[in-house]
Amino acid sequence: MKLKNIALVLGILVVSLSFMAKPAEAAQNEAIIINKSSNQLAFYEKGKLQKVFPVATGKTKGLTPEGKFTLVNKVKNRPWYKGNIPGGDPRNPLGARWLGLKVPGDWGHTSGNVYGVHGTNNSSSIGTYASNGCIRMHNKDVIWLYDRADHNIPVYITSTSTSFTALADKYGVGKAKKVVAGYEAFNETLRYGSKGESVKILQRKLSITADGSFGPQTLKAVKKFQKSKGLVADGIVGPNTRKALFSK
Repeated sequence: MKLKNIALVLGILVVSLSFMAKPAEAAQNEAIIINKSSNQLAFYEKGKLQKVFPVATGKTKGLTPEGKFTLVNKVKNRPWYKGNIPGGDPRNPLGARWLGLKVPGDWGHTSGNVYGVHGTNNSSSIGTYASNGCIRMHNKDVIWLYDRADHNIPVYITSTSTSFTALADKYGVGKAKKVVAGYEAFNETLRYGSKGESVKILQRKLSITADGSFGPQTLKAVKKFQKSKGLVADGIVGPNTRKALFSK
C-alpha cells in the first residue's frame, strides 16, 4: 500500500514538473529582438527567424530602453489617452495594435502601458529615430506580429552592429544555433534580380527584410558588407563574399 502511495506521489510530481517546463521551453524558442542601430525588429518562432521588419525608435539614444523585457500586454486599436483619441481613429498615433512591454524601473509602471511595440499613423517615420521611447511599426507589420507573438515572451532591445543570427545565439533563443548550422548556407552566385530561398538566406545573414528578392535594399546591404570585409564592392555574391558571410 505504501509503495503504491509513493508511486502515485512520484507520478504526480513528474507530471507537475512537465507542465512547469513548458512555458520555459516556449520562451526560449520564441523571442523578439530589436536593434536600434539598424532600426529593425526580428521575430523568432520555434527557434527560427521568421521575419525582420523596419521600425522607428526613440528620438534620442536613451528614450528607447535597452535590455531584456517581457511582452505583457496586447491590445487591438488601443486609444491614445493623452490626446483623447479613440482606437481605430486615423489620427491615433498608436496605430492598429499595441504590444506592451514590462520595463522595470519605469516609475513603477510595469503593466505594459508605457513602453510598447505599436503601429503608427505616420508611416514615413519608420526607419528613423522619431518616437518618445516606443517602437513603431507599419500597421500591416504590427498586425502580423500581434497575431503570432505570445504573452510573456522575451523582448531584447539593443544597439549594435551584430547580426540577428549572432544576437539570437548570444541570447540563447531556442534552436537558433542548430537551425543556422542546418540551413543558413547556399552555393550559387547571387546578384541584383536574383530570387528565391538563397536570397532569403542572404538577407537573413545581412539582417534585412527576407523577402527573397534581390532588390535595391539587398544590393546596398551587400555592397556595405563587402566594403567592411575589404572585398570588391560590386554587389555580386560570389565565392569570396559567400566565404566572408559564413566564416565564423
